[in-house]
Amino acid sequence: MAVSAAALLTAGVAPAASAGPRTEHVLLLSVDGLHQSDLAWYARTHPGSALAALVHSGTEYTHARTPVPSDSFPGMVGQVTGGNPATTGVYYDDTYNAALLPAGTTTCTGKMPGAEVDLTEDLDRNKDSIDAGQGLTGLPATVTQMTGDPRTLIDPAKLPVDPKTCAPVYPYQYLKVNTVFEVARQAGLRTAWSDKHPAYDILNGPSGSGVQDLFTPEINSATATGDWTTDNADTRTYDAYKVQAVLNEIDGYDHARAVRTGTPSVFGMNFQAVSTAQKLPASDGKQGGYLPDGTPGPLLSDTLDWIDQRVGALTAELRRQHLDTSTTVILSAKHGQSPIQPAALTRIDDGPLLDGLNAAWRATHPGATDLVAHSVDDDAMLLWLNDRTPAATRFARDYLLAQAGTGNDINSNPKPFIHSGLQTVYAGADAAQYFHVTPGDARVPDLVGIAQYGVVYTGGHGKIAEHGGAAPDDRDVPLVVSGTGHRVVDGAVETTQIAPTILALLNLDPGALQAVRLEHTQVLPGTRG
Repeated sequence: MAVSAAALLTAGVAPAASAGPRTEHVLLLSVDGLHQSDLAWYARTHPGSALAALVHSGTEYTHARTPVPSDSFPGMVGQVTGGNPATTGVYYDDTYNAALLPAGTTTCTGKMPGAEVDLTEDLDRNKDSIDAGQGLTGLPATVTQMTGDPRTLIDPAKLPVDPKTCAPVYPYQYLKVNTVFEVARQAGLRTAWSDKHPAYDILNGPSGSGVQDLFTPEINSATATGDWTTDNADTRTYDAYKVQAVLNEIDGYDHARAVRTGTPSVFGMNFQAVSTAQKLPASDGKQGGYLPDGTPGPLLSDTLDWIDQRVGALTAELRRQHLDTSTTVILSAKHGQSPIQPAALTRIDDGPLLDGLNAAWRATHPGATDLVAHSVDDDAMLLWLNDRTPAATRFARDYLLAQAGTGNDINSNPKPFIHSGLQTVYAGADAAQYFHVTPGDARVPDLVGIAQYGVVYTGGHGKIAEHGGAAPDDRDVPLVVSGTGHRVVDGAVETTQIAPTILALLNLDPGALQAVRLEHTQVLPGTRG
């Protein structure tokens, strides 16, 4: 049955739970990189799969979109707060804040503000170790013995500093609004989550204590081939550690299976294997990415089989523990990946573009420092400037739109580009308006470049897709809520609606979330509660 979101909201469709067991647990699974088109293709071509069973027993939202920028941090934060970057204050995993002081600052009086806010592996005590520096023996096999409090694995000397207190700002303190984990904790419910960096301490929320059991093996730690993302088989091995953690939690233990705690009421994990299968040109003897018709290629298809098996293991364990009727599974993704069409790929080295911008600024402003304070360029361009005046932001916009050059295509052949690979550029007050914040906001980028479809900013040939932009391939992700009976909602929804839906399913007040109140984020239509 296909219905619109508006119809469900206005017709007063009764929650499915009114005729069935009450939800006591919500298992949230984020398959990073997965598109709605990927899930639809897989369910259609693998009708007996676990993923197809999940789709066919629940509500499928066929037009769900992530926040912009479509990066892991705003995507995940959106799912558990109900808010977009303007509300959460989280624009990317590596940003800049004009009001904080640089990491390592110990004397704050009279210092000029402006600091990188790095939420990547760079915060780890030891980013080369999968345990982030905890010091476990027998790694990586013993990684599930990692602490459930990864804040202890963050080096405070690598954190930006609050000029008011002259103290480092931890990830949980950087988030401006509360999370579903905090609301659940306040209701006396248990919480857990598994993700890819200790910096996901941010999910604890402003209280600092939202997630009771937070398992964060470092995905960018060293392996024989580079890190856990440079070979797809390694990424699967890495993801399997988190799957085991969730299986342990389903069984009523902590992630390490060391202490019996009871199954969490809100828990889950992210998968990374689909993302690397989309990004890598090839891995393990198989072509990465998509075929010319937009369907998954050999590596991605094989990886989807692997994901299906893992999802099947999780749902089977719920049944074995007699939790299947009291657990709602929500499947989505923090972000998609672009481009799906291989022929659209244009790889552009952003380094010379930014170097040229800085050189042009210095040439016309003798004695000036570089214009660009910080940049993040994946398949969008986000710039924070040292000079935030209208004249400076216009200068940056006009310079970038005037640049042409040669990148390379899917086959590494030369491919020309214009306008720095950008379709639209928002600068200064326009950038603030794009994100719905006040001009001069300390966190908002000073320039937002919306890339032309297929552009990936990289200096090499090792990536055929990226995320972070605003293209449909970046944002159009699956969203399935189990247990409602098969229903298709074709109206537009946002992944931020997952947060209030989790609380509604648990019979908690969605309005307890600050972002829900600020943005009027709605519970997903047609879900039970």
